[in-house]
Amino acid sequence: MRLAQTDIDHATALAHALADAAGAAIRPYFRAEHGLETKGDASPVTLADRAAEAAMRQLIERSFPTDAIIGEEYGTKPGTSGRAWVLDPIDGTRAFIAGRPIFGTLIALVVEGWPVLGVIDQPILKERWLGVVGQPTLMNGAPARTRLIKSLDEALLATTSPALFDDGQLHAFEHLDAAVRSTVLGGDCYNYACLASGHLDIVVEAGLKLHDFAALVPVVEGAGGRMCDWVGDPLTADSAGDVIAAGEPARIDDIVEALACHGH
Repeated sequence: MRLAQTDIDHATALAHALADAAGAAIRPYFRAEHGLETKGDASPVTLADRAAEAAMRQLIERSFPTDAIIGEEYGTKPGTSGRAWVLDPIDGTRAFIAGRPIFGTLIALVVEGWPVLGVIDQPILKERWLGVVGQPTLMNGAPARTRLIKSLDEALLATTSPALFDDGQLHAFEHLDAAVRSTVLGGDCYNYACLASGHLDIVVEAGLKLHDFAALVPVVEGAGGRMCDWVGDPLTADSAGDVIAAGEPARIDDIVEALACHGH
């Protein structure tokens, strides 16, 4: 999916402004009173999540009033432009409330269902990854590159928590876990940022929503990696949310094969 360069420039400028606004809203609540509540789906939400998303939505409505907005906390605002801004103000709320700076703000621009721009922003460490289709991924303005591995037994694998998998998915993940060098737990979106910068090789998750994965795709792929679902298909707005990120695209088939043991 291609956008005109002027559109990309405007969207990129807005994405940086959104990340700045979200970070400014989040920082005062970090390791401070954050008003934790539990949502209907049993997931945690804080005043920081809501303040950050509200700040971002306001900027989008001012800059691109005809674009749709899909946000984790405030739902969907329909648009007429064929473009949607997909927002997760704090991906990794559990890490945030634990005072661990490995959460992130996720900002994506999705055009006709395809993620074309993504930002992973860590507002405490002040680290920002920007991915734009057709351009190299940048981390704080410098190119980020995935690392290349020759086989799964060299790979460092990450997932947020095995407890998020159903029984069949867990069986599949354990099969992959047995094939790699080592596995790291925890991390949410920060795992994908670390993969884009060459510190991790594979991230596998299941049950993600669009706001959890849309921003990750341009970041990982612009750094030389590849993202897909568990059968190897590209990720779009219609994907079910079972995702693979690989720093070395040549390993995707090996990963899909290892996961194919699950009982779906």
